[in-house]
Amino acid sequence: MGLGLYIHVPFCLSRCAFCAFYLEIHRDDRVAAYLDGLSREIRLHAKGTTLGTRRLETVYFGGGTPTTLLPGQLSQILDEVRASLGVTESSEITIEAHPDTVDREGLRHLAAAGFNRISFGVQSMDDGELLQIGRRTSSNRTRLAVDLARDAGFRSVSLDLIYGIPEQTLASWQSTLDNALALAPTHLSCYALTIEEGTGLSTAIKRGDACEPDTRLQNDMEDEADARLSAAGFERYEISNYCRPGFACRHNLLYWEAGDYLGLGPSAQSYVAGRRFGNVADLGLYQRSLLSGRLPLDAEENLTPRQQRREALVFGLRLSSGVRRDVFCGDETQRESDEDALSDLMHAGLLEMGAERIRLTPAGRRLADSVAVRLL
Repeated sequence: MGLGLYIHVPFCLSRCAFCAFYLEIHRDDRVAAYLDGLSREIRLHAKGTTLGTRRLETVYFGGGTPTTLLPGQLSQILDEVRASLGVTESSEITIEAHPDTVDREGLRHLAAAGFNRISFGVQSMDDGELLQIGRRTSSNRTRLAVDLARDAGFRSVSLDLIYGIPEQTLASWQSTLDNALALAPTHLSCYALTIEEGTGLSTAIKRGDACEPDTRLQNDMEDEADARLSAAGFERYEISNYCRPGFACRHNLLYWEAGDYLGLGPSAQSYVAGRRFGNVADLGLYQRSLLSGRLPLDAEENLTPRQQRREALVFGLRLSSGVRRDVFCGDETQRESDEDALSDLMHAGLLEMGAERIRLTPAGRRLADSVAVRLL
């Protein structure tokens, strides 16, 4: 199993109405503090025993909006990672981007620095829907950004879409899918809108200015995405993710296949050798901890072998291929308990079991969180 690195860049130009992630509004002094802290964090892990002698097979810059940083700042971070932690020659190196924060020169700089996969947070190809979620941009910016990325040398281009946006209809979702496909991406992620407490959309719903997502309509939208993307030659390899053959996101596969990954930056989470740990979700605390020579950990836990097996099953079931039946190999009492849970879920029509693998059914995909709770 490979080893991945996630770098959380917590800056955005503004907060989208649906976003509940930890972020800071971009400001030069905050960026300077972040870059100093991140460099210190990289060096601390390099001096320690977190990763041993293993080299990184995937590096993923997520956010926030990583491309609010200057291309030179992003390439400097990647250079530090290479020098301190080691990256294989065939590594997948992804950067998330907002279409409004890229230009031709900057994208060429990133490609030359070694970034070889870009993921645009598009959300919708309908300008009115973009306003509904707090995005003061246009779909034309997405078209331009994709063209510029491809011209810069990015062969792997991913688009993130959301369905269930307020006032979105099945017809407008179909149009978004068709317009996204016209851009010839190699990867598409289609996420059902969920309302998180404390977000702008949550507040708007409580005021009566917006409606809760319609679950039945979202189910229809999911079916439409599956049909249209499959017809266009995309493989649905995970609940929310589709790719052209050979273009699955290798970094995210680490999460779903119980691989090891290190997270850097405020709020970033890690899982290495059965140990789960996470950073503080506060830029000031993050930097102060690192200035004192300490990793900015907020919580950590060593998982038992049984917990590791359970999580491997829960995350692995998100994959269309499912998980091997031999994921559980504990003692007899544990196996009996696990088999009872699996049997209940099969009888409920949420799981199907083949000779070698266990998979979610179509109904199970829509209730994946409930399945996870039952199995954990």
